[in-house]
Amino acid sequence: MNKKTVKDIDVKGKKVLVRCDFNVPMKDGVITDENRILGALPTIQYLMEQGAKVILCSHMGKPHNVFDSKVELNKKEKAKVAALPEEEQAAATAELLEKAAKDVKKLSLAPVAARLNELLGGKVTFATDVIGEDAKAKVAACKEGECVLLENLRFHKGEEKKFPEFMEALASYCDVYVNDAFGTAHRSHASTAGIVEAGLVKTAVCGFLIEKELEVMADTLENPQRPFVAILGGAKVADKLNVISNLLEKCDTLVIGGGMAYTFLKAQGGKIGTSLVDDEKIEYCLDMLKKAESLGKKILLPVDTVAAKEFPNPIDAPIETTVVPSMDIPDDMMGLDIGPKTRALFAEAVANAKSVIWNGPMGVFENPILAEGTKSVAQALADVYGKATTIIGGGDSAAAVQVLGYASKMTHISTGGGASLELFEGKVLPGIACLNDK
Repeated sequence: MNKKTVKDIDVKGKKVLVRCDFNVPMKDGVITDENRILGALPTIQYLMEQGAKVILCSHMGKPHNVFDSKVELNKKEKAKVAALPEEEQAAATAELLEKAAKDVKKLSLAPVAARLNELLGGKVTFATDVIGEDAKAKVAACKEGECVLLENLRFHKGEEKKFPEFMEALASYCDVYVNDAFGTAHRSHASTAGIVEAGLVKTAVCGFLIEKELEVMADTLENPQRPFVAILGGAKVADKLNVISNLLEKCDTLVIGGGMAYTFLKAQGGKIGTSLVDDEKIEYCLDMLKKAESLGKKILLPVDTVAAKEFPNPIDAPIETTVVPSMDIPDDMMGLDIGPKTRALFAEAVANAKSVIWNGPMGVFENPILAEGTKSVAQALADVYGKATTIIGGGDSAAAVQVLGYASKMTHISTGGGASLELFEGKVLPGIACLNDK
């Protein structure tokens, strides 16, 4: 994926629209994890230093009550009000609108702007809309080496639906487009690909975050050092159908853990008790096992399982477990993590690898009693740090590595779960395909 980066173009004096991923976790208006903000800084700082007028944009969450920057009732709420007696409708509407306004406020990028301003020496202003008067005025006033952050893109329905008038207004803010939001690169929305696909911006390049994702992940998938081990976990086979098939063609060994393993075990005639199973995908699992055999590839499945009578509730509650053979789980028990023999088996596969990619936990890692399998895989990858390329494909596995304290011992932790999976599937990502080739 030979795409131009910000270093391949001259940005001095130009307006540069940068698509970032500032969809950060918030609680009571306070940012609880600013990793995505910090990750965007190198690209932003470089552009500022080069004398660009930097316009930042991002989404935050999924607003359901805001349309073209105005808070309104959604269809469900309107129907609820319409069902009330006429004399109660006005008060109910006002109450619902007040609640909606509070909910929408939680998805404002204003706290992100405030934090960016602290990090970038007071050179960031915040526009309270996306293509409205405030945004237009602040973009027009932006000087070289300064930034404007637009309000949440999804406050305007034209973002996801790619309305022409919205895309034209967004594109009018820039001479150059930079995508540095890998986490949304698999979406073809106005700000992630639409304005370039429609020919509204001619110069379109990637920032340093996406450059690293492409250098490490895409290159490893296309030209891995061997042996190449791919590890997949998570709940359902259905979520990773094409990933499994595509990785089998690229890797030497495919390791399967997590809830999805039980469908493979059942396909081989195993007794899996009340474990999670995707009965409609039994034939698919058999096909994949045959495909591996025909390609001379290995599929490693759990040989023992940490089982319990029921799923923990709440998820981190104490739970009584026992270790059983994976092919013979008691009828009244469910598998919730890989067992000690499986941990050793998977660790051995990693120890001999030169390239490893991992997406999806090995069990219910949110529960400390059921986190040992996921922890053991993270430890195995940490143990080969410096000897093998180790890539965490975003999502829950990235969260697990961070929580368990292994982040510094990984070659690369992807910033996008969905985008990583689509890359693993071999799909073309719209937010990257639209960028200028070198």
